[in-house]
Amino acid sequence: MFYYLIALFVVLLDQFTKWLIVSRMNFGDSIPIIDNVLYITSHRNSGAAWGILQGRMWLFYIITIVVIVAIIYYIQKSAKGNWLLGVSLALMLGGAIGNFIDRVIRKQVVDFIHTFIFGYNFPVFNIADSALCIGVILLMILMIRDERKMKEKSYGENGTHHS
Repeated sequence: MFYYLIALFVVLLDQFTKWLIVSRMNFGDSIPIIDNVLYITSHRNSGAAWGILQGRMWLFYIITIVVIVAIIYYIQKSAKGNWLLGVSLALMLGGAIGNFIDRVIRKQVVDFIHTFIFGYNFPVFNIADSALCIGVILLMILMIRDERKMKEKSYGENGTHHS
């Protein structure tokens, strides 16, 4: 249940911030937060990450539904007793649902976080995108950690481990 509350928090925060952008800014408006680093910019995306596959909403509907079902399955099956896996899946679930709501209701995703990292004009993104990325990074950390544990365990059992 805790993991679903995390996902719900992500969805609510994502949708609230997008509502603020849509209701208070015109498309293309930009507010500097830290000059040359961070801006709030009203942007829309009818594709996937970085604008790929523009206008293919039916594809995003199918993929997102499959992803949501798979994440819920893994939360139910594997997250009990593994908080890092549960949190990573919860963040991905919240992010997937947040952008799915935009695609269904608006037929495009509202983006607004605009950064310039080391001078690179990074594509504009949103809270759902951030949650998805953080969830994937946590999952990768978990996988690397588990792989190391398995190697240590197998080295110890075979007596081949060298210090």
